Amino acid sequence: MEFIVLIHGKTKHQITIDPTVWIFDDRKIDLKTWEGEEKRKQDDLEAYTKSISKQWDKEMIEGAQIPRSQTNKVRNKKEALINGTFGIPFGSFIENADPNEDASKVAIETINGDEYIVALEEAKNFVIGFSKDGAPLRETGPVHVYYGDARNKENPITGVKGFRLL
Repeated sequence: MEFIVLIHGKTKHQITIDPTVWIFDDRKIDLKTWEGEEKRKQDDLEAYTKSISKQWDKEMIEGAQIPRSQTNKVRNKKEALINGTFGIPFGSFIENADPNEDASKVAIETINGDEYIVALEEAKNFVIGFSKDGAPLRETGPVHVYYGDARNKENPITGVKGFRLL
């Protein structure tokens, strides 16, 4: 099976994606804990605000300090990558394809010939699964599609090979 995913159709740019490289992308999401895009965006903002506030308070009380060794954090991150189940938000890929003005729908194309048609705005909220338990989706891939509200988290669209803008 070829691990290439296409975005084509009513776009100014056809995009060819290799999902096996997404493991190195900082935008990846842990699908085991993911509860939907709205919740994730809200949690990300809240976590960022708390970390900045905590750092500010610490520096005001203790003063700035030189960072300590990051060895355990690196090791933990490596172990998470080796064993993780990940996805990536899909909206930026659609934006990079630059949809034509008349594009309003997206057809999800699968390797067995099935198509699922959704509104373009809904497709911008997709999360695309690309690994399970640290391995590429060899049997059911190249990617899986999860709706942004996580309604199909337990039963994603599998065997997805491309997205055609209509």
